[in-house]
Amino acid sequence: MSNLILTTPYRVSSADTDMYARLRFGALVNILIQSAIESADQLGFGFEAFKQHKLFWVASRFTVEIVRPLKWNEPCEAETWPKDLDKLLYLRDFLIRDENQETIARATSGWLAVDAVTRSPKLLEGVADSMFTELSTRHAIKSHPEKLGPVHGEEVATINVTYFDLDVNRHVTSTRYFDWMMDTFSTDFHKKNYPKKVSINFMKEIKHGDIIRLIRQDCGDQTYAFEGINKTKDVTALGGEFLSKIRYLLLLNSDLLKS
Repeated sequence: MSNLILTTPYRVSSADTDMYARLRFGALVNILIQSAIESADQLGFGFEAFKQHKLFWVASRFTVEIVRPLKWNEPCEAETWPKDLDKLLYLRDFLIRDENQETIARATSGWLAVDAVTRSPKLLEGVADSMFTELSTRHAIKSHPEKLGPVHGEEVATINVTYFDLDVNRHVTSTRYFDWMMDTFSTDFHKKNYPKKVSINFMKEIKHGDIIRLIRQDCGDQTYAFEGINKTKDVTALGGEFLSKIRYLLLLNSDLLKS
């Protein structure tokens, strides 16, 4: 069992933080993703192994719960493991602990193995299912990553996808979605708030040159729902083909104002 669990040390750099020296949410997700990449590499189904089979991993769903934000120069560790298989979705969980071994964030995620030619998801061949199901009762978050519904709000931003939004798979890298959403709030809002829970569904890849309309809905109780619609391809909510749906739960924490 132990070989399926990877623990990786990190230290929060200045490039990872916001103007209040707190770990940016996008940087937090990057820690999770980098630990997932390293785990997949060590278990034999990482980037290079997939490339030989004309496959690549795509994050499909994430749900992240945060106890408190990490701060600049603070050491931490990320623990991750493949948890289960749900139809085509490969589930993976994460824990982030501080230097006192206190859990400060937990996450669950769903990933798709995508055919590089057809761009369609498929099940892995030649890899034992037991590798993905052995730890099915070991949870960071017990429920599956949240499935989100349509958003009914107003347009708050237009994003022009540029070169540095992209990753090696030539579509928008996962962390950029979080940066786009967080950028729709004011500096004062960020000073008073930090995400407590965030869920995201990646429904369709976004590529260089695409123009994305961000829709935001204030759901009350410090909850905000987002949806990204690809204006370039004229993909609308009415057609039911959404590019990204993100829900934030942002709670005021007065302790943040004292630091």
